[in-house]
Amino acid sequence: MPDLSAEDKKLVTLARATRARIGAAEGAAARDTDGRTYAAATVDLPSLQLTAVQACVAMAVASGSSGVDALVLRGESDDLAAADAAALGDFAGSSGVLVHLGDPRGTVRSTQTV
Repeated sequence: MPDLSAEDKKLVTLARATRARIGAAEGAAARDTDGRTYAAATVDLPSLQLTAVQACVAMAVASGSSGVDALVLRGESDDLAAADAAALGDFAGSSGVLVHLGDPRGTVRSTQTV
């Protein structure tokens, strides 16, 4: 498991709790360029489907944020989906977005920058 900053450990906890609270496929938590955090889970309604990452980005945009610096995604996948990478790339902070991918139990499996 990579060494995580205290702020990134907070994102891990938020993503895990959000996913577990509703039993979603994925949970994500993001920190924006101002240090505010956003947590979301997969949205799967008949008329609206969003990944947890897309929901976090939408929340940040709707809150007036200027970009995302870090994100934790918790779920079964070992990779960041192309649509999620694109959303993060569109709304990345000046240094990109540090992305930690983790399993449902809390283990961070990999880290990448988008």
